[in-house]
Amino acid sequence: MFEIRIYRESLKNEWNEHITRSKNGTFLTDRNYMDYHSDRFKDFSLMFYSKDKLSAVLPGNIKDNVYYSHQGLTYGGLIIDSKCKTADVCRIFEEANTFLKGHGIKKIVYKPAPWIYATVPAEEDLYAITNVCHGRIAGRDISSTIILGNKPKFSELRRRCMKKAKATGIEIKESNDIATFWKILDNNLENKYGVAPVHTCGELELLAGRFPENIKLYMAYLGEEALGGTVTYINKQTVHTQYISASPKGKSLGALDLLFSELINNVFTDYTYFDFGKSTEREGTYLNENLIFQKEGFGGRGVCYDTYEWEP
Repeated sequence: MFEIRIYRESLKNEWNEHITRSKNGTFLTDRNYMDYHSDRFKDFSLMFYSKDKLSAVLPGNIKDNVYYSHQGLTYGGLIIDSKCKTADVCRIFEEANTFLKGHGIKKIVYKPAPWIYATVPAEEDLYAITNVCHGRIAGRDISSTIILGNKPKFSELRRRCMKKAKATGIEIKESNDIATFWKILDNNLENKYGVAPVHTCGELELLAGRFPENIKLYMAYLGEEALGGTVTYINKQTVHTQYISASPKGKSLGALDLLFSELINNVFTDYTYFDFGKSTEREGTYLNENLIFQKEGFGGRGVCYDTYEWEP
């Protein structure tokens, strides 16, 4: 039997301490990250206690009698400590379903963190979703990930572009100039897709200020000219490219090829996984083949980001 408490501001430190010691939490589920857009979502995160000790938390929000974990994050899911075993997780889901149903919830939409973000195996929730909740997969996106200790060679095309960038004199540097990168990113997204980035420039600058060791920008330069870059989200063992973009000149000179060669082979060698992120849209029903071709050319291979649904 677990005591369920709805998250409130006074529990912030306890929540964040649990994320730090958990086996599958990341800085995205730290309240200092989650709450930057709290005005957009009706937060209804849950905390599960056993004998007054916090065992698990569930980042979540409510919209139109649907419970989401979490609409404002790439993934949510139940975040547990190493003492929380399979039978415990099954009971948590049983009790959470009853609790949420009592609050008028008609459907639950659940996005677990992919396995590459867990420091030890943590898929007890997937078992409970199938056998307790009778959940179904509502969407399956695919990302491209490299195991850094066993990375494949770059494709011939990527190697050729990397050599071109080197010969041109392009240099790779860590940068704090988010605004310059944002202009490149915004122009690309607007011209190609007619959309804006998920974050604003100001929001990313705010988050980078709050998490300077977790959010870092790396840029490719030709002299003083910025040609492109990537915003990396750095977790305990996994580096994720949150945004990638290059100017037309940067693309023609192979700037991103040299950038990723430097990051994969020199900068992040002490990490386990390098995740390029999803190449799919519309809950995974559309695959951007050109985008995934580029990521797979760097050696990335498939990791699924799933979405589950069920009625409590």
